[in-house]
Amino acid sequence: MHRRGTGISLFDNRTDTCRWQRDEVRIEPETAAARLAARFHQACAAVVARLPFGLNTVVAPTFLGFAFINGGTFAVDLLVLTLLHGVVPLPVAITGGYAVAFGLSYVLNRALNFRSHAAVVPQLAVYVAAVVINYLAFILGVSSVLTAVGVEYHLARILAGAGEAAFMYSAMKWVIFRR
Repeated sequence: MHRRGTGISLFDNRTDTCRWQRDEVRIEPETAAARLAARFHQACAAVVARLPFGLNTVVAPTFLGFAFINGGTFAVDLLVLTLLHGVVPLPVAITGGYAVAFGLSYVLNRALNFRSHAAVVPQLAVYVAAVVINYLAFILGVSSVLTAVGVEYHLARILAGAGEAAFMYSAMKWVIFRR
């Protein structure tokens, strides 16, 4: 069923594109953010399509996007950690770097990589729960233990980051930003 003269269905919001209604079809303009997210996803898909050794059948474009985004946020994490190290206790420096990085990661992965349109508050609550688990297990746990046994704090954080990456990608793909 359609509203007369609008070309818009009352039931599914799809437009009618018959020749005699083309002048009446209203198409919402795509936002700049949506175009940027689409380009980001297309770029990731294009890179994945060119991966050698059959990796293109195993690696998802969202995994590559996650690696790219979180590689950048990890650099931000290490920068903040380095700036805070020696100024505040090490656990506070680790926490400060991680807080900045996880906030940036959520925003970028939600908008660019997983292109989620779900309600922010429930999604953010699940993300914060995953971040707390990740923080306690990998960021403080593994980083602190490795530092305590003599591993240099940057290397300890990088090693903990490997476990963190596997956990957080899995949580984002299958729990937080599931479709």
